[in-house]
Order: sequence, then C-alpha cells, then structure tokens
Amino acid sequence: MDHAAGVLADGTPVDGPVSLRTALLKRPENFVTTVTDKLLTYALGRGVEYYDAPAVRRIVREAADNDYRWSALVAGIVRSVPFQMRRGPAS
Repeated sequence: MDHAAGVLADGTPVDGPVSLRTALLKRPENFVTTVTDKLLTYALGRGVEYYDAPAVRRIVREAADNDYRWSALVAGIVRSVPFQMRRGPAS
C-alpha cells in the first residue's frame, strides 16, 4: 500500500502518518497555532489579521497549560477579545 511522502517546511522528511505525527509532536505549539488560527478564522467569519496575533498567542499559551486539549482551544477562542468583539452581519 502506497502512502504520501514529503518534506515539512522545516526540512523534516515524512513518509506516512506515523512520521507526520512524530514530527508534529516535536513542536506542538506550531501545529496548535495553525489550528487556532483556522478555528479563530471560522469563529470570526473573517481572516485572522496581524492585530489578532496576541490573542492567538494567548490561546495557544493557555492551551499548553491544559496539554493542548481541544476544549482549551475552544474555550480560549470564546474568551478571546477578537471573538468577544466580533460584529454580526450588517442589517
């Protein structure tokens, strides 16, 4: 059975799901930051901008204290300033 192989941005080679998982676990904050960015984009209904970076860092930092649990990410997004200050659709 063939599976995908490639190289990550940092030069780490991957040749399947096990090596990808191993590579991601070496730097969990990178993966969690990307996931947080995507979740926040969805939650806000807009792209994440440079001024959202402190909130993303805070969410990731707080999630690290909780072993990067999914629930910690979601709670961090809900408590974040960008989410709390988002605007609804124009009437």
